[in-house]
Amino acid sequence: MTEDPIELFGQWYREAEQCKKIADASAVNLATASPSGAPSSRMVLLKGFDQDGFVIFTNLKSRKGKELEQTSQAALCFYWAPLARQVRIEGSVVPVNDEEADQYFGSRPLKSRIGAWASRQSEPLESRTTLLKQVVIQTARFAQGEVGRPAFWSGFRIVPDRMEYWTNGEYRLHDRILYTRDMDGRWQHGLLYP
Repeated sequence: MTEDPIELFGQWYREAEQCKKIADASAVNLATASPSGAPSSRMVLLKGFDQDGFVIFTNLKSRKGKELEQTSQAALCFYWAPLARQVRIEGSVVPVNDEEADQYFGSRPLKSRIGAWASRQSEPLESRTTLLKQVVIQTARFAQGEVGRPAFWSGFRIVPDRMEYWTNGEYRLHDRILYTRDMDGRWQHGLLYP
């Protein structure tokens, strides 16, 4: 058991990245809730983490984008089956700054940047042809210039106040370590029953 759960996450994440049986270690379930408390979850990709939190990016007009802005709380759950490990993260949500969003958006493949402009994420879609037409329109629009980040696209940082590390155990006697942040911002940790 280490004192710093972010440091432990870094160790586990690197091991998941190196595991050939894991297709994408960054795949994570993001859970949000509506202002009325209705839960929603989906798979997203983690795009960075450090002592300040865990970063994901999205269309701000999507369901997840709206819920992240409206409730300012979220949970992440990584499950790396070949390593028999799970990490749960809960905390508050803060927007990334424009510079960070611009930098990440600029690092995406060209077609992904164009796709961000073409998609009205989470809105009803008449047909796949409608989406593909938008891709053609946006491709032509940006044919001679840089594909900058749209104002409706950015990122969020989940700032953890609770992190749980789970390792599969024989006969369902799993190992669980819970880290919680106290009022002074220091991490406390202990074991949980499986």
